[in-house]
Amino acid sequence: MIKILFVCWGNICRSPMCEFVMKDLVEKAGLADQFYIESAATSSEEIWGGRGNPVYPPAREELARHGLRCDGKYARKMTRDDYDRFDYLIGMEQLNIRYMLQIVGGDPEGKVSTLLSFAGLDRGIADPWYTGDFKSTYRDVVLGCEALLAHIRENEF
Repeated sequence: MIKILFVCWGNICRSPMCEFVMKDLVEKAGLADQFYIESAATSSEEIWGGRGNPVYPPAREELARHGLRCDGKYARKMTRDDYDRFDYLIGMEQLNIRYMLQIVGGDPEGKVSTLLSFAGLDRGIADPWYTGDFKSTYRDVVLGCEALLAHIRENEF
């Protein structure tokens, strides 16, 4: 089973968008039973009283425009144990990568990457919390997830 963890700052916009886009892609490819996919945050900013906030409404609405639901998803913070639990730890930008590496204590197995690196791009995915542009973020998420799936199909199966 291939285990993927998508990570962004708060786990309410970009990383949950990735989680549900990727789940949809593997489902459509007939591979859902071969994947375990989650998302997490590098900060605890969106986690209050032991429970995380749900997906940010504009991100949820953008997913819904494409027929995707994210019901029941609440923010959670990435942990050191996630390094051992997942095969791929995918950050949205270099800042996420820096914090991810601090959380897990390094990347000796080469599991940590930015999502768009799989599409051959040396840039991050803009945070729509700040840009307000959920459509562009969604397009980048799809581009990256499709490239990640192609990479996994070439190298893991």
